[in-house]
Amino acid sequence: MSPLSGKLTAPSAGDDLAARFSAPLLSYFLRRVSDRAEAEDLVQDALLRVIRACECEVIEHPESYVFKIAANLLKDSRRHAVRHPTVAYVAGEEGTEETLVDERSPERVLDGETSLAQVLRALNELSELTRNVFILFRLEHMKQKDIAALYGIGQSTVEKHVMRAMLHLARRCGPS
Repeated sequence: MSPLSGKLTAPSAGDDLAARFSAPLLSYFLRRVSDRAEAEDLVQDALLRVIRACECEVIEHPESYVFKIAANLLKDSRRHAVRHPTVAYVAGEEGTEETLVDERSPERVLDGETSLAQVLRALNELSELTRNVFILFRLEHMKQKDIAALYGIGQSTVEKHVMRAMLHLARRCGPS
């Protein structure tokens, strides 16, 4: 940081950045995540992003810029956690906690493909209107009133098509 301007620039960013922002960033992340190692990783990622940005431009307001990057990293981390969940459990007699990663074993992939094929076959057994209404409502998250307007039918008719499809799928794909 140049002493007079309060701005971060490329030559000084690497030297001053860690000293200036590491502790506040760590505190920020520790209040928001439960794992200290994850918080430390997020600090490193934030500092790295700021250093890279300093190579391209002068950062006018470093405090707000650094914490905007920190907030974005936290959002990214949470999105990743939602998309790639882990399952924690306490194992055996010693009470050690282990984390299982959701693996894609060949058997699991085959089961998924079989289930999907079964659902697709069941959907193809429905009338075209019932299938389309169901797909628009359940998979495309379209509102029932919008589906009714699209097909020129009443909203109660849309509800009946959705229920008919759900019952058919439950009978064909549900537990035996």
